[in-house]
Parts: sequence; structure tokens; C-alpha cells
Amino acid sequence: MVIRWKLAVMMAERNISNKELAVLTGMNARSISRLKVRRRFTRIDESTLDALCKALKCQPGDLLVYEEDKLDTK
Repeated sequence: MVIRWKLAVMMAERNISNKELAVLTGMNARSISRLKVRRRFTRIDESTLDALCKALKCQPGDLLVYEEDKLDTK
């Protein structure tokens, strides 16, 4: 199982910069940058996810995508 983190995709789709998202969420721009470069989802606080969803006007499922392992299970 792999959970993909799509913050960078969402930000690009909405044409929003790290700085703009930091202002909207009340987070530090460096924190946004660190979150943005993740490709695999590891862990996130509920309050952070809530702030991102409110600022980007999206659902948590828009930021997280579940994918099955690509290994052959035969």
C-alpha cells in the first residue's frame, strides 16, 4: 500500500505559492515547502490537514491518494 501526497499538485492547479498558502493557513512558509515536496504520505496533524483543506477549498481525499503496491502478487 502506498499513500501519495498531492499538495504540490493541488497548489499548482490553484496557482498558489508557498507564501500565499502560508498566509492562508497561518503556517510558516518553510513548513509549507516541506509539506509540498513530500511525494509519499507519512504523517500529518489533523489541524494541519484542516488548515490546508480550508485554504485550498478541498477535501482530504483531494490531497491523499491510495495506491496498491505494484508488485506482482502471483
